Amino acid sequence: MSRFSKRLYRSAHGVWEMSHRHPFLVEMKEGTLDTGRFIYYLKQDYVYLIDYAKMFAIGSLKSPDLETMSRFAELFHSTLTVEMELHRQYAERFGVTREQLEQTQPSPTTVAYTKYMLDAAMQGSLAEVVAALLPCMWSYREIGIAFAKFPGALDHPLFREWILMYSSEEFGALTNWSIGLMDRLAEGLPERELARLEEHFVKASKLEYMFWDMAYRQEEWPI
Repeated sequence: MSRFSKRLYRSAHGVWEMSHRHPFLVEMKEGTLDTGRFIYYLKQDYVYLIDYAKMFAIGSLKSPDLETMSRFAELFHSTLTVEMELHRQYAERFGVTREQLEQTQPSPTTVAYTKYMLDAAMQGSLAEVVAALLPCMWSYREIGIAFAKFPGALDHPLFREWILMYSSEEFGALTNWSIGLMDRLAEGLPERELARLEEHFVKASKLEYMFWDMAYRQEEWPI
C-alpha cells in the first residue's frame, strides 16, 4: 500500500473493526449463524452483486488504456460468474432457485448502498469509481483471510466455500490490483479531490457495516 491507500485504510479501520465484531460475522466465523439469516444475506447479496458488477462496467468505460479496461472486464466477469454462481449453489441447498434469487426485492439498505456507489461512479472520475467499490472487495478479502485462520471455520459444511473464495489467492490478486490502481489514480491529485475519494471510501465502508446488520435483522420494507 502507498500512502493514500494507507490513509483510506486508517480512515475506515474503525468501521471495519465494528463489522468484524458484528454478530453476523462472529457467528458465521464460529459456525453458529442461523441459516435463515444466511439465506437472507445470500438473496440480498445476489441482487447487490448485479449492481456491483455494473461498477466494473463503468470502470471499464472510464479506463484510459486497454490494460485497465481488461482488468475491469475480468472483475466484471468474475463477479457475474464466480461470485454469483457461488450464491446460486448455496441457495440451492435450501431449495431457493435461481429465479427466486433474481426476484428478490432489494432491502432499503441494499438500495441505499447500490445507489450511492452507482451515483458516485456515474457522476465522478475513474478514481471515484474505485474509491466507492473498493471497500467491499478489500474488506471481504480481510474477512476471508481472518476466517480461514480461525480454528474450525473451514470445517463448516455451509460456510467453507464462502471462506475459501474470499481468502483465495485469486481474489487477493484482484483486490491488490484494485488497491494499486487506487494509489496510481490518486497520485498528484489536489487535497480536495483526495478528500472526496476518502469520503466515498468511508461512506461505502459504513454501508458495508449496515449491510451485515441488515442481514442479521433480516430487514424488510415497512408496510
